[in-house]
Amino acid sequence: MSVPHRTRGVKVLKAVSSPIRLTILNLLFDKGALSYTELMNALKMNPSRDAGRFAYHLKFLLKAALLEVDADAKKYYLTELGKMVIDVADRVEKKAHKPRGMIVRTSHYTLEEFDANKIANTLIREAKMPAELAQKTAKEAEKLLLKSKTKYLTAPLVREVVNAILVEKGLEDYRHKLTRLGMPVHEVTALLETKDTVENSEALLREAGKAVLSEYTLLNVYPRDVADAYVSGSIHINNLGTWLLKPNEVIHDLRFFFQNGIQASNPLQLSAARPQTFGAALSTVFNVLLHTRGEVNASQTCDYFNVFLAPFAKGTEAARIKENLRLFITSIHTHVDAALSVDLTIPKFIADKAAIGPQGKNCGNYRDFSEESRLLAELMIDIFAEESSLKPLLNPKLIVKVTDQAFTDENAKALLLKAHGLAAENGAPYFANMLQSGKTAAFAASGCKFETDLTGDWETDTLRTGCIGYVTINLPRIVQESERDKNKFSEVLRERCEMASRALVIKYRALKQNGRKSFPFLTQNTNGDTYFRLESCSSIINLAGLNECVESFTGKSLSNEESAMATEEILQGLQAFKHKVGRKYGKRLFTAILRSLDASERLAQLDVEKYGVAKVKFSGTREKPFYSTTRRIQLQGSSLPSGALDTEQKLRVLNSGGSLNIIELDEKHYVPEELYNVTKQVVEKQAVEFFTYNRKITHCSNCRKNWFGVLHKCPSCGSLSTIVQFDRFSST
Repeated sequence: MSVPHRTRGVKVLKAVSSPIRLTILNLLFDKGALSYTELMNALKMNPSRDAGRFAYHLKFLLKAALLEVDADAKKYYLTELGKMVIDVADRVEKKAHKPRGMIVRTSHYTLEEFDANKIANTLIREAKMPAELAQKTAKEAEKLLLKSKTKYLTAPLVREVVNAILVEKGLEDYRHKLTRLGMPVHEVTALLETKDTVENSEALLREAGKAVLSEYTLLNVYPRDVADAYVSGSIHINNLGTWLLKPNEVIHDLRFFFQNGIQASNPLQLSAARPQTFGAALSTVFNVLLHTRGEVNASQTCDYFNVFLAPFAKGTEAARIKENLRLFITSIHTHVDAALSVDLTIPKFIADKAAIGPQGKNCGNYRDFSEESRLLAELMIDIFAEESSLKPLLNPKLIVKVTDQAFTDENAKALLLKAHGLAAENGAPYFANMLQSGKTAAFAASGCKFETDLTGDWETDTLRTGCIGYVTINLPRIVQESERDKNKFSEVLRERCEMASRALVIKYRALKQNGRKSFPFLTQNTNGDTYFRLESCSSIINLAGLNECVESFTGKSLSNEESAMATEEILQGLQAFKHKVGRKYGKRLFTAILRSLDASERLAQLDVEKYGVAKVKFSGTREKPFYSTTRRIQLQGSSLPSGALDTEQKLRVLNSGGSLNIIELDEKHYVPEELYNVTKQVVEKQAVEFFTYNRKITHCSNCRKNWFGVLHKCPSCGSLSTIVQFDRFSST
């Protein structure tokens, strides 16, 4: 026979009228199912003295249908009615003892009265926590806050209290999802006080935004092992703050914009029509670079710059061309990080291609504009030399492609000599080794390389693509972890490579999903043809500290024979990894040693802190340690050191994704022919594909003069305060 509704209500009220019975209900709500003995112990009752009294209260709750017993587990737990009673009791208590003045400043910049239900709702919505567990956690947080007698709360403080409870209870997965993103007050204060950000509020906003997105990427995008490896210093994810939003580098095909004009990514911006004159064509290129500037992390490269512009130079006076080029180059220097790649002759595979000229029309083949192409290359080198006479012009970067014709064609040889005259003064040009007949490749100034390894078509594989990013592996850290055991080293190296590969795949998927929102200009579409070919992009597993790693194993430099053997074992491990993963992580997943200042310094600093300065082999000083992420050759007089190119030949396996060798010049004066002969030796050996000469230069802004080497006092005016040192590749 069923109990009348009112009679059941009276029984329930009687059941909770006893403090002991209410305590039993609260214990079961907070801790879940408990046994008879566990309940007695929690109530601090004596089994021999209080057994009868305890049994009476327990029976009362069972009859009121507030509890049920699991006969198999011999444990008591709350019924749905019991949970409802606890909830009502809490509400009554809050009404009776309302905490006055406990106000929360919310993340929406409003002041609201504290409500534990909002904590529970947040846990359910953000952390995907079960409702019952969320209610328990919220209740415990409320008790802690009430106990603290805090009258003014902030949303971050409430979140911290909740996170502390989750950590204490071992609910780490929920805490992970609930973590608040942001910067500590101290770091924001330091950022505000930094000179650069005070002068440029945009820089402050960028840095603050990157800090938040970096935390988000580590906490919510990458698996725990990848995030932990980054934080601990086993790997470095370059440009973490914009990792999910932008590719690292882009190789442009200017013909696309000459033929189609420019579609603005912002509706408020004006689109540009197809150019008609040489000046308008340069304006188009500049606008392309400006539009793309915010959509890439690093540099942009305009490949075949002089070749593709040659049709627009036809019939224009050299003086006018030079004037337009100078304005273009100096504008880039101020506004955009870019590289301009020039060919000394028209490449054979381009010569018969239809040339895109004024108004986007075909105007013959590119071989018809070889004279204009050569003139543009010559004028560009002249402008770089003239603009660098007062202060080194380090942006835009100038890439000069060296083909077999550069040593046989008199005009090309003259241009190459002129480029080496510029290199002798300030080291500005980069040289791309294209000596193999018919070789096609595009290089970014970083050293990233793009060959015809996908479809075999140079236009599809090398243009309108780029590098999505680097993940840098800390090689000296693996030496420490493997305790110099080579087998263990190889095993850990393969694990790190696999981890880096997963990180790069996650980035590729994020870019593919968000591309039209994150980089709308690059993903513009004309007649079904999307400009940027994301699927052709390369992904780089970068290696930091190869020199230090080998020296830790052998105690000798990389050029030593024993060190060479250790290096070869490392390279074999990398090749084995590449062979094993096959196409799992994409055809354009490459290993490389490419310059990364952030990774170089951060990874070394973390290792010094972890293992101590005496145990870590690093470069630099104790105060500023770093790991090598560049390949350097010190020129001895006017020639390369013996065996230097042989060492580079052995490291060719690392060049699949690109390379950058830096040939260091000393303080002597070089004539163009000396460096020309060095370049000829380098390219003919086929050990180095992409390289540059580096000069350390001291500039006095008072005298407006340059000196070779590092000086701390102007030799001309004696000034100390107006001295500026230029070194493109310091610290790495």
